[in-house]
Amino acid sequence: MNEEPQDNRPDEKPDNDSQNKINFDDDGLRNKLNPVISPVAAGFIGLFAGFFLYQIVGGLLTLLIFGLDVEKAPANSLRLMTMAGQVLFILLPALLFSKWFYEDVTRVIRFKRAKWQEIGLFTVGIIILTPLLENYIIIQNYFIEKLAASSSSIHTIKIFFDNLNDKVESTYSNLLTIHNVPEALLVILVVAAVPAICEEVLFRGFIQKSFELKLRPVWAILITSIFFGVYHFNPYGLIPLIGLGFYFGFAVYKSDSIFVSMALHFLNNFAAIMVFFFVGRSEVISPDKPVDLGSSITIFVILLGLFSAVIYMILNYYKKIRKD
Repeated sequence: MNEEPQDNRPDEKPDNDSQNKINFDDDGLRNKLNPVISPVAAGFIGLFAGFFLYQIVGGLLTLLIFGLDVEKAPANSLRLMTMAGQVLFILLPALLFSKWFYEDVTRVIRFKRAKWQEIGLFTVGIIILTPLLENYIIIQNYFIEKLAASSSSIHTIKIFFDNLNDKVESTYSNLLTIHNVPEALLVILVVAAVPAICEEVLFRGFIQKSFELKLRPVWAILITSIFFGVYHFNPYGLIPLIGLGFYFGFAVYKSDSIFVSMALHFLNNFAAIMVFFFVGRSEVISPDKPVDLGSSITIFVILLGLFSAVIYMILNYYKKIRKD
C-alpha cells in the first residue's frame, strides 16, 4: 500500500511527556490514558511476553504432556491444548497488561462496535488479498529455487527452511485432518475462531495501540505486523503474514474496532481450513512445487490492481465520514 493510513479521529499525541499521559478524543468524549510505563515499552513487553509464554512455556508444556513425538499425539487433545494455550498465554496476558498499564481495557483493545459498511469493505479486501498473497508465495518460491540452484550457501539455508516448513506443514495437517462433522467444528473453533480473538486482542489490540500512542500509525502497524509474521514460524509465509498483519492493523486503525480485524482474521483462517478440507492441502505452498511463472505474475498484478482499488475505496469511505 502506497498511502499511509489516515485517521478519522483527532491525532493521539502526548500532552505532557514528563507526566507520561496521553489524551485523545473519541466520539466527542474527552478521555485520558495514564500508562504507568512508556507505551512503547509496554508494547514490547506484550510482544516478548506473548512469544515467551505461548511459544516457549506452551511448547514445553506440550512436550511434557505429549512427549517429544508431538505428531503422534491424539489430534483432539492437541487441538484442545492449542486452544488453551491461545487463551491462557495470549488473550489473558493482553487483557492483564491492558489493565495494569492503562486501566482502561476497553479503549486500549478497542472493544467498539463496527459498522456493517466497514466490515463489508474490509471483507472485500481480504477476499482479494488472500489469493494475492498466495500468488506472491508461488513467485517467491520460484526465485528461491533458482537462487538455491546457483548458490551453495543459499541452498544450505533453503534446506534449513525446508525442514522448518515441513514441521509447520505437519503440525498444521494434524490439526486440520478430520473424520466427522463434530471434529470439523472443533477445528474451525481452534484454528479460525480462537486465534482470531486471542491474537487480535494481543497484536492489534494491546501491542499496536501501545505503539500508536508514541509512534506514527504506519510505524506502529508495521512493527506489530513484522512481529506477527515472525511469531508464526512460517519461513516461506513470512512476508505474506506480515502483509496480512499490516492489513489487519490498517483495518483496526481506520475502524477503531478490534472486531473488524477479528472478522478478517477468522475469514482468512476459515478459508485456509476449507481449502484443506476440500483440496487436501494446507495453506503452506511447497517451495518445490513446479509453477507457471508467467501466469502467476499476471494473476498477481491483476489482484494487486483490484486490491489497490479496494484500499482507495476504504480511504474514500473514511474521508467522507470525516467530512460528514
